[in-house]
Amino acid sequence: MAAEAPLRGFRLRRAGSAQKFGVAAGSLRGLLRKGCRLLQVPLAGSRLCLYEDGTELSEGFFRTLPPQTELVLLGAGESWQGCVSDVERLLAAFHSQQDAVIEAAQKLLSDEQAPRRQKLLADLIHNLQENISAEDRQEDSKWFEGLESRFKNKSSYMRYSCESRIRSYMKEVNNFISNVHPTARDAYKRIIDLMLDKLKSAKYNGCYFDRREEEAVRLCTTEGWFSCQGPFDRDDCPCKHSINPYSNKESRILFSTWNLDHIIEKKRTVVPELAEAVKTRDGREVNWEYFYQLLFTIDNLKLVHIACHKKTGHNLSCDKTKIYRKRKQTHEIS
Repeated sequence: MAAEAPLRGFRLRRAGSAQKFGVAAGSLRGLLRKGCRLLQVPLAGSRLCLYEDGTELSEGFFRTLPPQTELVLLGAGESWQGCVSDVERLLAAFHSQQDAVIEAAQKLLSDEQAPRRQKLLADLIHNLQENISAEDRQEDSKWFEGLESRFKNKSSYMRYSCESRIRSYMKEVNNFISNVHPTARDAYKRIIDLMLDKLKSAKYNGCYFDRREEEAVRLCTTEGWFSCQGPFDRDDCPCKHSINPYSNKESRILFSTWNLDHIIEKKRTVVPELAEAVKTRDGREVNWEYFYQLLFTIDNLKLVHIACHKKTGHNLSCDKTKIYRKRKQTHEIS
């Protein structure tokens, strides 16, 4: 008859409970039986899994576990995704008991001396006090502190914020005229006028920051969440930066440090290339709408967190095949 395996101690808990119990057993079956009796869980359909990642235990896997491994006892139909399950419950508690959590955190913060814990508590309070759904000034007056009274709702200010950035790009294009060859300045000015008319009709692309706009034209969710699109030379943000400037005054101000970064650089490449195209056009028609897209639209703009905004040269060029409009071919009639 095979000798019984020596007893080993494990820390057992129920899914959703922080309370742990010490249980000793020499086999998985024995641990499961003792655990069900202790925690009053029906034995039929019950299982044990690792607290850390939710891996369910087999008899063979059980024998490899070190003593004091933390385990979760599941009843029939229950599941456990590991530590993330606790985080999900914690977040749910924050939102369901938000006022109580804020009050408790404020009391802790008033007595806290450690800088790191102070920051964690302050950030928690800051995030829980968000008023994302509010849109009008009377619903969230604190959000509008420091802004002109003409802004009656959040979206109108965010639209203005985006328009201001685009207007500044137009100003740079206009100011570059002193660097344009004298013989090409009139043609350069005519292109500026065409671009300006197009921008005005598009309302300076303020739609990019307006959460009320259609999904196809805005850069945020319907709630106002913006995600960093990553550095110019990457397809995504490695740090998963995100922000909701609609949530509170601090986030609104912080969002101003995010950049609409030109993938093909505005100052180093696009504007000088436009000036050169006008100078050397030699009867050809400059494709100003191509340059318009590079300067003012998300065809060449990426929204990036300040940490993802690389100041180094991008070393990217305009598409030479798009600088001039293609001439229409004429067919002679014989």
